[in-house]
Amino acid sequence: MPSIEEFPVPGKGPYGIVTGSDGALWFTLVHSGQIGRMSADGTATSFQLESATTGPTVITPGPDGALWFTEYQGHRIGRITVEGEVSSFAVPTPESGPYGIAAGPDGALWFTEITAGRIGRITVDGDVTEFPLPVEGAYPSIITAGPDGALWFTLNQANAIGRITTGGEVSVYPLPTEAAAPVGIAAGPDGALWFVEIGAGQVGRIDTGGEVVEFALPDRASRPHAIVAGGDGALWVTLWGANRIARVTVDGAITELELPAPESEPHGIAVGPDGALWTALEIGKLARITY
Repeated sequence: MPSIEEFPVPGKGPYGIVTGSDGALWFTLVHSGQIGRMSADGTATSFQLESATTGPTVITPGPDGALWFTEYQGHRIGRITVEGEVSSFAVPTPESGPYGIAAGPDGALWFTEITAGRIGRITVDGDVTEFPLPVEGAYPSIITAGPDGALWFTLNQANAIGRITTGGEVSVYPLPTEAAAPVGIAAGPDGALWFVEIGAGQVGRIDTGGEVVEFALPDRASRPHAIVAGGDGALWVTLWGANRIARVTVDGAITELELPAPESEPHGIAVGPDGALWTALEIGKLARITY
């Protein structure tokens, strides 16, 4: 039987979470402008960014061994070493609203610009290139590296999934369900991309040819937010509006787990260094899920 433990952390608003190259958990603290770290023994520390209102959101391991993150309100891309040294790089487009970020197969980091409607690429030296999208007001959200050497991302307000090659060529695949509002996306264990529809209460699968299949969650109002492939061959999803975590098999079978703390607002989810699932709870905790 799966079990859940919760761990309070310093700072306000745990949001994105990932395992770093040092074997620790790293997470963003969106409401206090900090990056947090939890070591294997459960000790949590935080590192203050230049501004408490910069809005760090999504975080990812970089090819240089550091952690890279977006500053949604600061319109910058941040970098923190495993020793806690912080630097940041401004996005050229004003008020760009960087949100999702992922390491690409080309040794660079790729990110979304929600308000500018662009996809950005940043080298580990801080050089930024931006690529416009063919859809106005698309609201690109989470981005991930796909199994085909391209980057895949959700277009929250365009009701579509996007794909961009490392050369900047963009393709857009509309979703069957209207007002689905996709947010999280991750590479699955079956060679496809899996995503969540926060507006429709569904989990979707898109293969590299663009074919989409959707699976309805038991509670269509559960507001699924983030998704990750677990070590058990299934997908794990945070249900932000329902205080639950869902497990989805590649065949679409769904089970759910209730989080212990009420109204905990689960956001990011990642496989931890211990093989368990870890999710960031905006109320100020990290939750560990064993299965």
